[in-house]
Amino acid sequence: MMIDSNGELAHRTTAVFSSWVAHGVGAAVAFICVRLSRLAAGGGRVKNTGRASKPPLWSYLGGIPGAFTVILAGLALSGPLSLAGAIALMMVGQVIFSLACDHFGWLRVPVRRLGCADLLGVACVLAGSGLIIAGGVGR
Repeated sequence: MMIDSNGELAHRTTAVFSSWVAHGVGAAVAFICVRLSRLAAGGGRVKNTGRASKPPLWSYLGGIPGAFTVILAGLALSGPLSLAGAIALMMVGQVIFSLACDHFGWLRVPVRRLGCADLLGVACVLAGSGLIIAGGVGR
């Protein structure tokens, strides 16, 4: 639903504007949810028990790929690519990045050697995505 509505907004405005709207509305809803959950928990501030350590700086960068996802989805949906094609390409990117994280130990995940099954899985995802995209072209 999010990608489709952002794609429609991007089609009528720009992909960057639709990303701003999506993230602005998301931030407002998240703020309301935090306020409501704090009210439900007694209305006070969250207590620091001293158990949690400071998160690494890179953990705050999660919004960057999210913003690019929304912008690129808006661009894809305002062009000839279908919603299924856009989601298929996002899935391909996530699978490839996840395998790279496993192989190189990025983002503090345990290093895991890639095997033939991993590469076969990527090939299947790529082939399926290609079929989805090729099947929607020219319609």
